Amino acid sequence: MRNLLVWVVMQDEGGRVLLGRRDGSAYGHGLWGLPGGGVERGEGLPEAAAREVWEEMGLTLDPARLSLLGVRRYEVDGAQGTDFLFRAPDWVGQPQPLHKTSEVAWFALGDLPPDTLPWIAPLLDAHLRRGARLTEQLHDVHSARVIA
Repeated sequence: MRNLLVWVVMQDEGGRVLLGRRDGSAYGHGLWGLPGGGVERGEGLPEAAAREVWEEMGLTLDPARLSLLGVRRYEVDGAQGTDFLFRAPDWVGQPQPLHKTSEVAWFALGDLPPDTLPWIAPLLDAHLRRGARLTEQLHDVHSARVIA
């Protein structure tokens, strides 16, 4: 099975990242993660990213203002796909838990909760701190290999 997914990084003035606790999702139920999800047929990547943030947290993003932060290829447990990680410079609204999200909160990069999806911390480290454009996660959900 191949998947095309989008994820959005939103940071406040202090650099904290907005995460949502996944609720009722087939993947990662109960864990903290970035807002995001699958790209629908005929939908552009930035448009999918903005739609997912709206559905999960009630924030309005302008797809034209999103910047591509990086790309991650994964191959885990028989599934393979590509994640497109976007950065949102601004948004309209206050985050609130909506579709498949039970709560939302801001977290410092170095202080993510222990029950965060295991690939989030290495992904944020690679793309936000080290400026990697491409990462790969192959087989081990706890590692992200960086490719320059």
